[in-house]
Amino acid sequence: MPVHVALLRAVNVGGRKLPMADLRDVLTDLGATSVRTYVQSGNAVFESSAAAAGRLAEALTGHCGFEVRVLLRSAADLRRVGAKQPLDGPESAWHVTFLDAKPDAAAVRALDPSAYGGDTFRVVGREVYLRTPGGYGRTKLTNALFEKKLGVAATTRNWRTVTTLAEMAAGG
Repeated sequence: MPVHVALLRAVNVGGRKLPMADLRDVLTDLGATSVRTYVQSGNAVFESSAAAAGRLAEALTGHCGFEVRVLLRSAADLRRVGAKQPLDGPESAWHVTFLDAKPDAAAVRALDPSAYGGDTFRVVGREVYLRTPGGYGRTKLTNALFEKKLGVAATTRNWRTVTTLAEMAAGG
């Protein structure tokens, strides 16, 4: 069975509670195996058919009673994300915004990288690599900004989470 990584958007914030034990249970109910979660922000690594993985958002929405957006990546996708990181500076300033689809090239070109102070970004396929020296909590490069400007759903993870999920997906 293929390995999938689920990145949930906006859970365990603003009253949208989803215990990670419940996430594991929902995945198991869908037939997933080797289910593991990482931190409380909605990250899971699991083995399942693509069809079962594709039903995760619907199953979680039914379980939680609110819409749960799920962005899926394969183990190979996560390896590529780690290998393509194009920014300089300390890893502590790096984040990746995962997009649910590749954005329109014109929308990407319309983004002005100079408009965000010392924060920088680069869109590569379905990911936006960020460098936020002042911290992600202070940047204007948010999920909401990229969703509005690029017209696709987005969720962001710090570099440590990205690399840990890649290691988990690789069997580490």
